[in-house]
Amino acid sequence: MRWLVDGMNVIGSRPDRWWRDRPAAMRRLVGALAEFARESGVDVTVVFDGRPPKPPPEAAGVEVVFARRRGRNAADDEIARLVADDPAPDSIRVVTSDNELAERVREHGADVEGAGGFRRRLERESAG
Repeated sequence: MRWLVDGMNVIGSRPDRWWRDRPAAMRRLVGALAEFARESGVDVTVVFDGRPPKPPPEAAGVEVVFARRRGRNAADDEIARLVADDPAPDSIRVVTSDNELAERVREHGADVEGAGGFRRRLERESAG
């Protein structure tokens, strides 16, 4: 199983004032994903929209991707493209609560997990 995470969707699943420091929120998520990847032994890619902050978020075990274009649904389109172009989309679990994106990736055979539930999983695993 490989994980493809809609980064801002997961970050935005809890109104914890992340918008005050978006780069820090991205770095926190990438750090939590690195721990998840290390503990579970799975491949994790997170996709963000917008320009990469300086310094960009990075951590061992997590591929960090920024959408190729800017604007509305840029990260969603990038995630859908990654799934559609993958030779084994049925081995991918996409983390998002965006219903339209979920439908798009399911059409290619990917599984979907909700952002809020996934974020709670990350928090449980980091606390345990």
